[in-house]
Amino acid sequence: MFDCGKIAVIGGGSWATAIAKIILDSTHQLGWYMRRDDRIEDFKRMGHNPAYLTSVHFNLDEIEFTSDINKIAEEYDTLVFVTPSPYMKNHLKKLRVRLRDKFVVTAIKGIVPDENLCCSEYFHEVLDVPTDNLACIGGPSHAEEVALERLTYLTVGCADLDKAQAFANVLANRYVKTKTSDDVIGIEYASVLKNVYAIAGGICSGLKYGDNFHAVLMSNALQEMSRFLECIHPIDRRMEDSAYMGDLLVTGYSNFSRNRTFGTMIGKGYSVKSAQIEMEMIAEGYFGTKCMKEINHHMHVNMPILDAVYNILYERISPQVEIKLLTDSFR
Repeated sequence: MFDCGKIAVIGGGSWATAIAKIILDSTHQLGWYMRRDDRIEDFKRMGHNPAYLTSVHFNLDEIEFTSDINKIAEEYDTLVFVTPSPYMKNHLKKLRVRLRDKFVVTAIKGIVPDENLCCSEYFHEVLDVPTDNLACIGGPSHAEEVALERLTYLTVGCADLDKAQAFANVLANRYVKTKTSDDVIGIEYASVLKNVYAIAGGICSGLKYGDNFHAVLMSNALQEMSRFLECIHPIDRRMEDSAYMGDLLVTGYSNFSRNRTFGTMIGKGYSVKSAQIEMEMIAEGYFGTKCMKEINHHMHVNMPILDAVYNILYERISPQVEIKLLTDSFR
């Protein structure tokens, strides 16, 4: 059985904090990279992340904090990246340590901007990490529910299923159940698209469309996701599995979903900028929408929901007009 060795988390947001909590429940040892020294000092003083999931307290003796990404990459064997996708390249620009021999896990639910690659593709193509050393974490999972220790199911994807199982064992505990998959690309793109569809659901909620239509929207979103995944990575997969449909449903329906919240504000008449300022948190789906639109420009998959969200967010077409056109295309 593969040994994950010393594990480090790279990122300081809510999902990074939730994953750190899960890992520490089984390993009681963690390296943790955060960009800001002042945030690390506040964490050490308070015993919790000062900005995210503040109710989760940590045993500081179990954590080695650092703002030096090279120190983390040098000293730790498994690196779990949990930074927002728009900022990932900036963190990696500082890296001088080769990642080829590390086990790299991405829990980033976004596309690398400008590159238009999902994160595992970027690590493989740009940083030369072998596919057998790349894994991803799929939902459905909200950081807030992990903080409350509510039952959560996670899927670990890796081409090497032995390594996937080893990391799944690290994550498994009394409130987290795990499974494995070799569909890394499918899980990652599904995690990007479900954010786009959650924005669509939020827009419709802001426009006062009801639950009946929302169910139809999510049904069509799953079909749209399936068409795209089949085109970009055609393998035998079950779209009703939790990493696909489950993640879509929790993001599209839950009040914890920042993408749904962002979409609701847009539907109520907020501008993109004003919604982003008021939220004070990153809605990955905003960036994912543009990236997926550009990727699909070459794929030519029929994706009317993606197109509608893109037109509203980037072309400034009226949500009322765009969603009405979308409803007329559904059956």
